[in-house]
Amino acid sequence: MKETAEQRSRIMRAVKGADTTPELAVRRLAHSMGYRFRLHRKDLPGKPDLTFPRLRKVIFVNGCFWHGHDCARGARVPVRNRDYWTQKVARNMERDRSAQSALQRLGWKSLVVWECEIKDQNRLQRTLRRFLGK
Repeated sequence: MKETAEQRSRIMRAVKGADTTPELAVRRLAHSMGYRFRLHRKDLPGKPDLTFPRLRKVIFVNGCFWHGHDCARGARVPVRNRDYWTQKVARNMERDRSAQSALQRLGWKSLVVWECEIKDQNRLQRTLRRFLGK
């Protein structure tokens, strides 16, 4: 059964911007490793998902589709309204680059954790440990 434009629109509107399943997984892992952090600081460029103020480090947890990752999920382009989605993802990618540059100018280091990277918890733990320094 084909979905209507209204159904697709309703589905897309339901996608959350914060407290997503991948973000919660990264938060749980970082917390279990002993790290304490702040969430969604509005006073920093890009409103990072996790902020470690003492370390001056931030983590963004990005959805592969929404932020244009080069994995299989990120490379998909919806069949309908192709131009809109291509432009939207391109705008998201530019906004991400801009936020990371601004953070770097302010003396913050950032890490992007992609949705597809969360499946391998051991690898993710090593990445977090390397980035956060414990």
